Amino acid sequence: MQPADIARLVSPGDPRVSPDGRRVALVVTRVDLEADRYRSAIWLAPADPADGPPRPLTSGDGDANPRWSPDGTRLALTRTVDGKHRLVVLPVDGPGEPVTLVERDTSISEPTWSPDGTALAFTSRETRPDAPPFTVVGTPDRAALPRRIDRLFPKLDGEGWIVDRPRAVFVVPADTPAAPRVLAHHRYDISGPAWSPDGRELAVTTVRDEPDADLTMVEALHLVAVDTGEIRPLTSSPSISVSRPSWSPDGASIAVLVEDVVLVPSFGRVALVPTAGGEPTVLTAGLDRQAAPFVGGRAPLWRDGSLVFAVEDHGTQPLYAVPADGSGTPTELLGGTRAIVGYDAAGDTLAVLTTGPTSRPELAVVRDGREMTLSSFSTAFHRDLPLDAPEHLRVPSSGGGEIDAWLLRPRTAALAGTDGRLPLLVSVHGGPMTQYPAAWFDEFAMWSGAGYAVLWCNPHGSTGDTEAALRSIRSPESAEVPGTGWGGVDADDVLAVLDAALAHEGTLDPARVGLIGGSYGGFMTTWLVGHTDRFAAACSERAANNLLSLEWGGSDAAGYFRFEMGVDHLARPDVYRRMSPTSYVEHIRTPLLILHADHDLRCPPEQADQLYVSLRLLGREVEYWRFPDEGHELSRSGSPRRRVQRAEIILDFFARWLRPVSTHPSPGTD
Repeated sequence: MQPADIARLVSPGDPRVSPDGRRVALVVTRVDLEADRYRSAIWLAPADPADGPPRPLTSGDGDANPRWSPDGTRLALTRTVDGKHRLVVLPVDGPGEPVTLVERDTSISEPTWSPDGTALAFTSRETRPDAPPFTVVGTPDRAALPRRIDRLFPKLDGEGWIVDRPRAVFVVPADTPAAPRVLAHHRYDISGPAWSPDGRELAVTTVRDEPDADLTMVEALHLVAVDTGEIRPLTSSPSISVSRPSWSPDGASIAVLVEDVVLVPSFGRVALVPTAGGEPTVLTAGLDRQAAPFVGGRAPLWRDGSLVFAVEDHGTQPLYAVPADGSGTPTELLGGTRAIVGYDAAGDTLAVLTTGPTSRPELAVVRDGREMTLSSFSTAFHRDLPLDAPEHLRVPSSGGGEIDAWLLRPRTAALAGTDGRLPLLVSVHGGPMTQYPAAWFDEFAMWSGAGYAVLWCNPHGSTGDTEAALRSIRSPESAEVPGTGWGGVDADDVLAVLDAALAHEGTLDPARVGLIGGSYGGFMTTWLVGHTDRFAAACSERAANNLLSLEWGGSDAAGYFRFEMGVDHLARPDVYRRMSPTSYVEHIRTPLLILHADHDLRCPPEQADQLYVSLRLLGREVEYWRFPDEGHELSRSGSPRRRVQRAEIILDFFARWLRPVSTHPSPGTD
């Protein structure tokens, strides 16, 4: 695979099964490199392969969020055209034209049908009703006026300022265009609208309307009366946050995901809340795994008296089920060496999107205990650009237990030295509270295609293992659950995995090892090159380099790191300085590539600027690239052209520093 092959990627997503279980609607997204954009359409796939292959239902280039009407005759979807965001309903069978119910300047999310099919609820950003008025004659554009910041977390990467335009819940008739009614509005975002079976209420989650709620941002489950808009909280925990509600068929309880957001990091767990009120009852307490995956997570799915959910488990992402009445323990429903990154069920059909180490996501269904693949979106891609399966390694950790790691060997020895040895790229994931899944990854395919062996792992601090392992990198100064801090056992794990791979595979060249990572992976990259000269070159991307300035207010998550570290930066700034890679910049002698995006709000550009200025003043080998008009998600969802440019820059950099040992510069040379 080459960088330009990004244009060939086809990505199915968000499968939704029709009420009768006979069809699956899904979003299919393609890359249009020439137009520098993504084009997405809604497709329909018969649940029985004998009824034909999947087919496109819409020809739109900005369609998403397909949702079946209760009777299965219509689909609601969101459509973005020329910067306008629409909620559209179209007939699936028979005559009729698509009806645009709503058009807004802000994105429309989470459409959901009322049980009788007469209305749709959705969320969208709306100016706060309590936003302080401020007008200037001749200046009608509010964006040009001063913005009052009256709480923490006032901005969000990818969306900008949200403090004065939180996400509200709207309701609109499902059969005719109309001005949507604002059902619930709050100074904080409202998410996850779910209709009660009788259609009288919506379950939503939002921060409770209390003084200083922004100091913890604990989200509670609320009920909103559809006729009056009255909103009342159901849960009241000061530390347990609730998300993704899903009503039981009898309306007596609501399934949710819960997470401790004060003792962080924590696992998401499946729980039930009685609609009469009360705190959540956790159903998956005995399953010591993350039940809210970073990719593919959704509200718990009611099916045959159980709740279906995905978990992260040692690199795999299987589906589990747990009895909703609390009578049993969670059991694996669908597993394997793969990641299930989307799922839905209705009737006798369970639909899943699965990706494996050598294959991009495809749609499959499980019926009568038999799994059948329905789609072949990437068959031609894999035929032209095959990828060998990586080898799974288990590496002992100084923090206890074993670390999951994977080694991918290149198909070509184009970069082999005169002794036949190959260069190696070590990749560290972001988060840190996520995992590298058993999934096809474009980065690894490109690096392998260029002739590099690729090594990656899930060190302590990742999901996929126990919650204790997840929390092991909290600050050692924390009063609760102290750990080694960032750059402790997690850094030891990465080096241990490197040592194990070099000992296991004699064709790898220890003198030509590169290191790369983004976000927390960028932190780890900068940290390691400040503590060891083992790497011949490194790429630190969208990195967290100065944790103190991030927590002081640089990041859109400023104020959150005190929970993750267990230490307040105001009381102990020394702890944040000690864990900041910039504190060790004088020790960096590894040639370093720095990549960052101008509009990154999670790890703002000053994180890269501080690193670059320091290295430049020290006269070190450093290369810095800034991408305009992009945010923190550049590598995953940035503009196609910039994704290609980014990949080319990375490959060019490592080609210069990791070429055969007889000609490449020695690492550590100023």
